[in-house]
Amino acid sequence: MGSGYSMKNLTIQNVSKTYFDPYAGANVTAVHDISLKVNQGEFISIVGPSGCGKTTLLNMIAGFLPISGGSITIDDKPIKGPGADRGVVFQTFALFPWKTVGENVGFGPRMRGLPKKECDQIALEFLSLVGLEHVAQKYPNELSGGMQQRVGVVRALANNPDVLLMDEPFASVDAQTRMTLQEELTKIWQARRPTILFITHDVPESVFLADRVVVLSKGRVLEDMPIQLQRPRVWDQLIEDDTFKALSSQVLSKVRSA
Repeated sequence: MGSGYSMKNLTIQNVSKTYFDPYAGANVTAVHDISLKVNQGEFISIVGPSGCGKTTLLNMIAGFLPISGGSITIDDKPIKGPGADRGVVFQTFALFPWKTVGENVGFGPRMRGLPKKECDQIALEFLSLVGLEHVAQKYPNELSGGMQQRVGVVRALANNPDVLLMDEPFASVDAQTRMTLQEELTKIWQARRPTILFITHDVPESVFLADRVVVLSKGRVLEDMPIQLQRPRVWDQLIEDDTFKALSSQVLSKVRSA
């Protein structure tokens, strides 16, 4: 197991989310009844059609949205709002433009009261995981989109969360960069072993990354499929692999029937 992680189980039990839609003039249920157990250090992909409740679920785990029913716990402690035990990476890079790359990555540890020298060391350690220690003194606008997204991922990891929540983080980059980022994410995960929940519309991406792919449909878990592919995972080896193709096809047919 990677150093520094106090890895804990995430338990989602009969969770529902209902909210008032002013356009419809009625209550809408985005999540009906989701139960999911995520073990420490697991990598889970969540897929499903638009409107199936993926992002709503992620926002409830992050503590951004209150749940309507059921419970979400980490290490048996209920989630009552946002917290440092959960890191979130969105589609947009959300980096502070006025801070250097190193300061961005060291921001979480700095907020926890660690001395600047230690924060700078942590930032360099995490930037080196994605080969970006040489840009520590640059500003985000000096980096490509793919580089900015790498920084966004390691910034969330540098705060040492128990669970890393990722909402389609690679959707805005080109296909080639996306494949590189996917490979790098699996390498980081293997090196550090955080618990990751990764939301995506992209079926091959979901299979490539995860230990388990969870398919959501109409606010419920339709399928929870183990992905038994060897690691490390590299696109050149997997793209024509029969097992990978078969698993992707199975997940796709579930998503299409959802």
